[in-house]
Amino acid sequence: MDEPVQPRQARGWALKEVSREDLELYGIGELEDRIADLEAEIARTRAQISKNASGRAAAEALFSFKGGDS
Repeated sequence: MDEPVQPRQARGWALKEVSREDLELYGIGELEDRIADLEAEIARTRAQISKNASGRAAAEALFSFKGGDS
């Protein structure tokens, strides 16, 4: 028996959900923990941007290579 297929969540949905949370419910320590988690996610995102940029630069270098002696 096949399991029903769940629709795939749109990219960025989790971040949108987090941004809708009522912060009034959190204490200071919980808010500080939340900031630390968000800063870690920012660092992870920046690392991925750097990785993607390196891959793009390598691809551009490969495909734009002009050989002098054909």
